Amino acid sequence: MKVNVKNIKGEDTSNSVELSEEIFGVEPNDHAIYLDVKQYLANQRQGTHKAKERAEITGSTKKIKRQKGTGTARAGSIKSPIFRGGGRVFGPRPRDYGFKLNRKLKKLARKSALTYKAKNEKITVLEAVQMDTPKTKAFLDVLQSLSVQNEKCLLVVEEVNRNVYLSVRNIPNAKVITADKLNTYDIMNATHLLLSEKAVDQIEAMFNTKVTA
Repeated sequence: MKVNVKNIKGEDTSNSVELSEEIFGVEPNDHAIYLDVKQYLANQRQGTHKAKERAEITGSTKKIKRQKGTGTARAGSIKSPIFRGGGRVFGPRPRDYGFKLNRKLKKLARKSALTYKAKNEKITVLEAVQMDTPKTKAFLDVLQSLSVQNEKCLLVVEEVNRNVYLSVRNIPNAKVITADKLNTYDIMNATHLLLSEKAVDQIEAMFNTKVTA
């Protein structure tokens, strides 16, 4: 699949790139995408939730009333979960929500996500993305020149660029990441991908690396 390379002014350049069919033209696997996105979101959870159980509640352990003859159920401690202020039964404890996925499946998920974007013609390849100073308005002008100002955009660059990052940071519908950090969630969450020319080379090199599961 051949795509024309554009500059940041939205104009076609004399260059074009060939998007590999092995990455941007595979048979999409929706379940692989689902699992990879599920794992990504699970890894974002802190898992620091904690509720006190009866052994952790401050209070007297004295038996609050006699065992028999009260006409009500027996009760041995004010820290019992049935009383106000008592401990919680089976409350949440700190835990890790992450789970394992095979690397081949994760690679298939990312390929499937990229394929969907390519089929829907939601990929734009840029010559280079460079900014002399961090300025949000300058990047908004770039989005407008590419006619994607009303879309949720993911800019993928080859290396960390502080000026570009600071320029994109305050735009609600835009995000910038490096090619080595590309993940299924960000691809599917965006409606349009903006790939730098060198980022395309990095992506192809990354996916062409042999995986041993």
